[in-house]
Amino acid sequence: YRQRPGRRAYYIHGHTGAEIVWTVIPAVILIGILCSSQRLWVAIREQVPANPLEVEIVAEQFAWNIRYQGPDRQFGTADDVTTLNQLHLPLRQPVLVWLKSKDVIHSFFVPAFRIKQDAVPGMTTHVWVEATRPGAYDLACAELCGLGHYRMRGYVTVEEPDKFQAWLKECKANE
Repeated sequence: YRQRPGRRAYYIHGHTGAEIVWTVIPAVILIGILCSSQRLWVAIREQVPANPLEVEIVAEQFAWNIRYQGPDRQFGTADDVTTLNQLHLPLRQPVLVWLKSKDVIHSFFVPAFRIKQDAVPGMTTHVWVEATRPGAYDLACAELCGLGHYRMRGYVTVEEPDKFQAWLKECKANE
């Protein structure tokens, strides 16, 4: 970039000592951050609060199949409540969401909750949430899952626990 007539270009190899220092110092800092944050990561991700409401979501092209346990607290029985693209959550109650996929990789994404978790065929993953504000929120697939990906949209409704229970009973009555 500084070419001048009559001036010859020269090349430098570098300084091995400086390169090692500039590599080792950031590596040590990153390892320190990793080690110090591991306990917090486990507390956030893996330690689910006691006695959560459990919800199973099976993603497929191009819908969220949502299943709530019935009074027997088991999935796959006659008393389950199922919905399509409509996730209802009780306010201030921990909810454990089990994620599965029927066909391709999907990504369960609720931007307002800062939650994003992949649903992979053949795997069951989980994520938990405790909603603190009532309202309606978007549920999206954040993984390009096919030509109809743009249609894979759902809604999360957070409501008071008594309204949530009334909604569950109404859904069960309509099945």
